[in-house]
Amino acid sequence: MNKEKLDYQKYSKYNRDQIIAKLKDTLKDKRFQHCLRVEDTAIDLAKRFDVDPTLAGLSGLVHDYAKQRPDSEFIDIIKSHHLNPELLNYGRSIWHGYVGYLIVESELGIHDNRILNAIKYHTIGSPYMDKIAQITYMADYIEPGREFDGVGEARKITRQNLWDGVKYQTKSTISYLANNGKAIYPGAISTFNVIVAGK
Repeated sequence: MNKEKLDYQKYSKYNRDQIIAKLKDTLKDKRFQHCLRVEDTAIDLAKRFDVDPTLAGLSGLVHDYAKQRPDSEFIDIIKSHHLNPELLNYGRSIWHGYVGYLIVESELGIHDNRILNAIKYHTIGSPYMDKIAQITYMADYIEPGREFDGVGEARKITRQNLWDGVKYQTKSTISYLANNGKAIYPGAISTFNVIVAGK
């Protein structure tokens, strides 16, 4: 599918070219290229699983829009929006999704909750992700530039069954964080408990 034919202005005050320009202004090239690959992967998954490719593509394209903002900007948003103060114990790896969706909403004029939730949950997941959120979660994980043990298996599983891919990523991510002594955001544990453990 030609991305130029996707009408992102259905969901944003900007068209794709304008969004691309904004991404280039706010992200380093390596991160920008990652966003383009996630967009492509999200569109492919949307076609495979009969989901609106415009919603999926836009979610994938802007999922990391806030990734390289200064910590102070996230901290200000957490405080001014009265978000869970426990977020202050974590960093940009959590903030750019769980807080960053508010930046996307404000700066890109995106108000569709399907897209905002996909951005919000693309790092920690959610027990109740819709298909757009699942696709964004998985596209970020399996895009062609990703190289880590198990990514081939993740791609294979995801292309066969999206929900099985979500379970695979959730389990693998929690295992990786635990095995490496990394702090695990409670929301990610809740995702694991429901999606993987069935609790």
